This record gives sequence, structure tokens and C-alpha cells, in this order.
Amino acid sequence: MRFTKYLISRIITYFVVIFVSMTFVFLIPRFSPIDPVAALIGRLTAQGSYMDATALEAMQKSLKETFGLEGSIFEQYISFWKRILAGGDFGPSYAMFPTSVNQLIRESLPWTIWLLSLTTIISWFLGNIIGAITGFRKDRWYSKVLEDIAMVIRPIPYYIVALTLILLLSYIFPIFPMSAGGSSIGVKPSFSWIFIKDVLKTAFLPALSLIIVGFGWWFLSMDALSRNIGEEEFVSFAEVKGLTENEIMFRYVMKNAMLPQVTALALSMGTIFSGSLITEIMFSYPGIGMLLYRAITSADFNLMMGIITISVFAVATACLVVDILYPFVDPRVRYR
Repeated sequence: MRFTKYLISRIITYFVVIFVSMTFVFLIPRFSPIDPVAALIGRLTAQGSYMDATALEAMQKSLKETFGLEGSIFEQYISFWKRILAGGDFGPSYAMFPTSVNQLIRESLPWTIWLLSLTTIISWFLGNIIGAITGFRKDRWYSKVLEDIAMVIRPIPYYIVALTLILLLSYIFPIFPMSAGGSSIGVKPSFSWIFIKDVLKTAFLPALSLIIVGFGWWFLSMDALSRNIGEEEFVSFAEVKGLTENEIMFRYVMKNAMLPQVTALALSMGTIFSGSLITEIMFSYPGIGMLLYRAITSADFNLMMGIITISVFAVATACLVVDILYPFVDPRVRYR
């Protein structure tokens, strides 16, 4: 009964969060001083296209109807929800018309998901395992060396790490390519080994930069948690009982320290759907972060709303799943 009551309240909260978030996602671009219709017509006229006043007015009206910008903000808001609820249709892209927003997201999302999910999991595993060892065995020489390295890496801005890797491994020692896409020019997308090998080679530098930065965060947080738990009374009691160091570390220290790390991992996986903006821009990677950057710079309201809505759904769903599963993982947590 308690679980049912808790589940209903969390599901209601989940839908309220999505509703409020999507309302903000709809309203914020509309308070922007940029007029997307005027921007599109400006791009057309800049290319040499001439239109008289009548044709210009007709085009403005047609574009507003097509883009869902006709009528008051409230009418646009109602139309927006009707399209979303009818089939998740975000309409056409303003900047890449007539391509639909859904198609653009479908093409970009797989690149981001495989890169960020893989690098997040690798950095999470490495950071937590090594952080648990160094935190529990804090007096060892290697623990102090690794902590010093992590303390140096962690404050470095991400773009410095990425630029250093590009300069070292792409220009000074040209081992990995810098391409304007997820694969090299001329390599045809397919399920062949040639294409997979090329994709892995092209993604190596952005993946390495994400793993280095992610490892620093997971390592330091796990190191601090292990240090604190290592001083608890139940750990001292386990030592008195004569358990080995490895048994105490894995069964008592690491097991208790993993709970907040699992929660943080679930939330990190949820943010994957919004992409990594700086990574994809710096490495010219064709993911959802690069698509969001293009949407912002071209005032593409529909594309912005599509990408941010997916991110909101992903993060809210991750939080819901964590909240429901947490009491099963941690017996100290109870449903209320």
C-alpha cells in the first residue's frame, strides 16, 4: 500500500515536471528578439533572391503557418501540445526546411548515444574502482600519486583537455584523424568492418577527452566516500573480526559507497540525450549537441524544442526510475 501511494505520487510529480519544463521550453524561444521567419527570408535575399512586397507578405504568412508561428502565443501553445500528443511531431526545421525535426534528431541521436554512453560507463567503472582502492588504502604511495594526478586534472577546463589531445594526437603526432563528421570522407556508412573501424578511430579523441575528465570526477568522489566510510565503526569491527583487507574493502566500504555513485550514474545517463555541446563542436562530431548548437545559432525554435524536450524526458525518467528502485538497493531507505 505504501509502495502504491509512493509510486502514484512520483508518477504525478513526473508528469508535472515534464509539463512545466516543456512549457518553459516553448515560451523561452518566443521571448527571444530573433524572428525566425525574418531570419530565413534574410538568408534567402542575401543569396540574391528578389521578392516584391506582395510576394514577401505571402511568403511570411506561408512560413508562419508552416512553422506553427501563426496566431497568439496561447494559440501556438495549444497547437504545440496537440502536435506533441498526437504523435510527437515537432514540425519542420526552420534552418533545414523542409526536413522535419524528428528526422534530424533520429540521424544525430545515435552518434551521441553510443559515444557518451560508452565513455560515461568506462569513466564510471575506472573512477569508482580506483577511487575505492585509493580511498580505503589512503596511506599507500600509489594512492597519494593518483590523488595528486586527479587533483591536477579535475580543475582543468574541458576545452583545454580537448585542445591538448587534438594538438598532440592529431597534429604533432598525426595518429588519429580530425574529420568533419563521425567517419572519414569517402567511407560509406554500412555494417562493414571498414566503416566500424573508421568510426572507432574518428571517435577515439572525443572519447578519450570525455573519459579523462569523467574519470577525475568519479575518482575524487569515490575516494572521498571511501575515506569517510573507512572510518565508520562497522569497518573497525570487521577489522577486529579478522576479515582480510580485500573483504572489508569490497563487502563493507565499496558496497556502501556505491549507492550515491549509482544514482549519479543514472542521472548522467539521462543527460546523454542532450549531447555534449562542447565536445561535439570541438571535434566536429555529428551528434545531438552539434545539432542543438546549429538550432540556437539559426533561431530554429522547433529544433531547439525537439532536442530539449527529449532531454527533459530522459532526465525526468532517469530520476523516476532511480527513486522507485532506490529502496530496493538501499534497505535504509523506506517508502513514505
